[in-house]
Amino acid sequence: MKATLILANGSIFEGQSIGSTEDCVCEMVFNTSMVGYQEILTDPSYAGQGIVMSYPLIGNYGVNSEDNESSRPWGEAFVVRHLSRRGSNFRCEGDLDDYLKEHGITGIQGVDTRAITRILRSQGTMNGMITCAEDFCIQDVLKTVEAYRVKGTVERVTRKAVQVYPPLIRQKLRVALMDFGVKENMIRCLQSRGCEVTVFPAHTTAQEILAGRYDGVMLSNGPGDPSDNVAIIQEIRDLYDAGIPIFAVCLGHQLMALATGASTRKMRFGHRGANHPVKDLDAGRVFITSQNHGYVVCAESVSPEVAAVSHVNVNEGSVEGLRYKNGNVYTVQFHPEASPGPKDTEYLFDRFIRRMEGGAW
Repeated sequence: MKATLILANGSIFEGQSIGSTEDCVCEMVFNTSMVGYQEILTDPSYAGQGIVMSYPLIGNYGVNSEDNESSRPWGEAFVVRHLSRRGSNFRCEGDLDDYLKEHGITGIQGVDTRAITRILRSQGTMNGMITCAEDFCIQDVLKTVEAYRVKGTVERVTRKAVQVYPPLIRQKLRVALMDFGVKENMIRCLQSRGCEVTVFPAHTTAQEILAGRYDGVMLSNGPGDPSDNVAIIQEIRDLYDAGIPIFAVCLGHQLMALATGASTRKMRFGHRGANHPVKDLDAGRVFITSQNHGYVVCAESVSPEVAAVSHVNVNEGSVEGLRYKNGNVYTVQFHPEASPGPKDTEYLFDRFIRRMEGGAW
């Protein structure tokens, strides 16, 4: 079936429908990863967004029940150059097209994803619509596309009840994890280091967390504009003031910055992929990282009395990590659990364990 992608700037791309045939309006972003499409689709940070895969061949190893990063896909739409109709891998349990259909994700293939990526890079992230209708009015579509806003996403993706995950080895510590859209592997990284992980809904109060007498708190990744989460930011401020060890990733990193007086801004097209070089200024080393974010902490807004920049993006110098002067908080923008290198930055979890045990970061 014919499908059409219409971007907010009026660009039109015709291709073939994959997945659901329902009309879909969302914010269009691109990802430069060559593999990991199932993990990308199930990353809650993509709520409200359509994903353009810049690598031309997607779906060639199929899908399976082990690679999900959450209980369901959160990507709103999926755009590829060529969708492999058959997965070839010993772990394959189904094909990607059926997976998209099963979960109601609208998609399109046979379009020039390189041209779409260049538009999003040069003009910035923008809204778009995928439709299978052939008689659409472009003016009406553009009005609908322009009116779309990504909002309320943290409330959509967070779990509704507390959930406890037992340690995978002998228990050493108890961690409270704030779920703003957490990826499952983040929980596993703590479990494999002897942590019992209690995962709390996003709007849990600091008082409830502190009453549990946990050894540390982790603030997870998640979707949307960090400044929208006013109530959550206040609770994070209260956790900061309590002096408990805190490790924060992605959205959690941004929320902690906002809670301590810094500011954030929306990037032109964000960082999404498994090949972003980041320099650890303390170690003097560059690591290849996995990233998925459209907002960033403004370096000039970080008070030197509160925190120091610990990591920077090698490509354009943006803030990728903050080390807080109170000695109990460390935050990074990238995903140390995502293993692009494959496990280069998991050392940050070891630092968190060491801090909870009374050592230094």
